[in-house]
Amino acid sequence: MADLAVHNLTRKFASGGGVFDVSLTVQSGEFVVLLGPSGCGKTTLLRLIAGLEYPDSGEIQIGNNGNLAHRESIAMVFQNFALYPHMTVFQNISFPLKLRHLGRDEIERRVRESAAKAGLAVDLGRYPRELSGGERQRVALARALVREPEIILMDEALASLDAQLRSSLRLELKEFQRRTGRTFVYVTHDQLEALALADRLVVMRMGKIEQVGTPQEIFDFPNSEFVAAFVGSPPMNFFLAETASGSLAVDGIDLKIKPPEGCPAQVRIGIRPSDLADEVGEGRVPIDVTVESVEFSGANYVVSAKLGSTSIRAELSQRVEAGAHLTLFLEVSHVHFFDPSTGRRINRDSSQG
Repeated sequence: MADLAVHNLTRKFASGGGVFDVSLTVQSGEFVVLLGPSGCGKTTLLRLIAGLEYPDSGEIQIGNNGNLAHRESIAMVFQNFALYPHMTVFQNISFPLKLRHLGRDEIERRVRESAAKAGLAVDLGRYPRELSGGERQRVALARALVREPEIILMDEALASLDAQLRSSLRLELKEFQRRTGRTFVYVTHDQLEALALADRLVVMRMGKIEQVGTPQEIFDFPNSEFVAAFVGSPPMNFFLAETASGSLAVDGIDLKIKPPEGCPAQVRIGIRPSDLADEVGEGRVPIDVTVESVEFSGANYVVSAKLGSTSIRAELSQRVEAGAHLTLFLEVSHVHFFDPSTGRRINRDSSQG
């Protein structure tokens, strides 16, 4: 059975925000990431699971018997780390154990074990103000681990760190989760972080779950235009295409792509910049564009161009110059179709996700 199950959870705020009829299961030992824009309800859902907020309706079941009393098996790490500035590192980590009135030797043992598990290699007698951002993050994680929880909740826990440190701590966090078998529920608005960490990704929008799946499933087969736009960098290109004469046309330009069966007269199509190439290949169709600008991303060049009067972006391995006329080659099998009236995915055939 799932370590954690949420059934039809609703929590409304006067501002209009909250979560609405959310259901989700998290299996034991799974790393689940809640991803979405600010205000989508991901932190509210995390706080409800932690018991820091109370639902208006719905149920939260924790552990094999679904007993809410098992919230003792949950620990939470906050974005600002919530460390006590007047306490040493040791005192911060040991604080939850002192509330349980454990013996001095037991506290000493568990604090040092938790510090080691969190990769904390500093003098435990120092104060938070004397530590770097990465060290404070490790103290917060060690304090969560000292209770020996089965489920760890993390709310934007790496957001305040610089990019390089954030990247290295992501790797450590994922390795720690694999090594210990702990269940993680992790909140972020950073899609790169979400894709790197998640066993399963939960994309949220306006208080509801938009799609649940592995990072690869969500990237390859987004259920909606919103998910397609939110997951992926650079963002997906979208065009409103006409389906007349058995082919798709954008601004009167025939793309020579057959629309899905039963497709409406107009359809939104999505093309990831990485699915546009500057070389011919099997399964690719050519489109002629005019380059407007070029950005170097460090590994590739992000080319902004015009297809007729429609803007398009491509991710290429070689630099091109602004103003150049260029033929790009589009991977037909990687084109996404969406209903313009609902924003929902239209599949090419029943075999696709």
